[in-house]
Amino acid sequence: MWGFFVAVRQAAKENTDHGKIAMSAPTASPDHLREAAERLEGRAPEEILGWALATYGTRVALACSFGGPTGMVLLDLALRLESRLPVFYLDTGLLFPETYALVEAASIRYGITPIPVRTALSVDEQAAAHGPALWSREPDRCCDLRKVRPQRAFLKDYAAWVTGVRRDQAATRRATPVLSWDEQGGLAKIAPLAGWSEREVWTYISKHGIPYNPLHDLGYPSIGCTHCTRPIQVGEDMRAGRWAGFGKTECGLHRPLERSGGQ
Repeated sequence: MWGFFVAVRQAAKENTDHGKIAMSAPTASPDHLREAAERLEGRAPEEILGWALATYGTRVALACSFGGPTGMVLLDLALRLESRLPVFYLDTGLLFPETYALVEAASIRYGITPIPVRTALSVDEQAAAHGPALWSREPDRCCDLRKVRPQRAFLKDYAAWVTGVRRDQAATRRATPVLSWDEQGGLAKIAPLAGWSEREVWTYISKHGIPYNPLHDLGYPSIGCTHCTRPIQVGEDMRAGRWAGFGKTECGLHRPLERSGGQ
């Protein structure tokens, strides 16, 4: 088992009769996750991360898009607890240059090698098979080919994954629990920052000098692929710049109104 931060050991050593989380979870079943989510709701992100590390050990991976401030905060928090935690990102082949540059900056700062998760289908091959600029006609299919399926294949070797999804990011995320069962991949999904606000995220970034995507300073609060991301206007939802004109705010990785235990 990996060596855990002091806060992890403290969070794990008490039994559930005292409102704490046990060090070893018996299973990764939906029922177990539902119960653990109830106990961990409102706890500090470090405690939620500690539970995940203590429960799943080397079989948990952290997703960081390098296109959102929450992911960078989560990356910093998680690596403070376990520096060898696998970190991956979905490289669609259509990311902004600033996003790739942030991957390099984070690699240097934390001494990590983020794992690029890619589809075997190049952009040109996708165009040949599905027509040019699929994202402009069928963005759901494009996201499925370049993000959802590759991530599902990558996570087959893991029992849990950690995500930076927050409830205040979009209406589709307001029911996000801190722990849930990801039915798409058949594994646990951990959202330690689900209850955080945008202000808390940026306060942490400022306090700790965390690197972030410079496009945020240019009006891009949420950053995905180049063809499907634009700056937002004053008063717009934070995710209004994603897939503008399609009434789409999710790529398919996060099911709307997801509840603990997949219910």
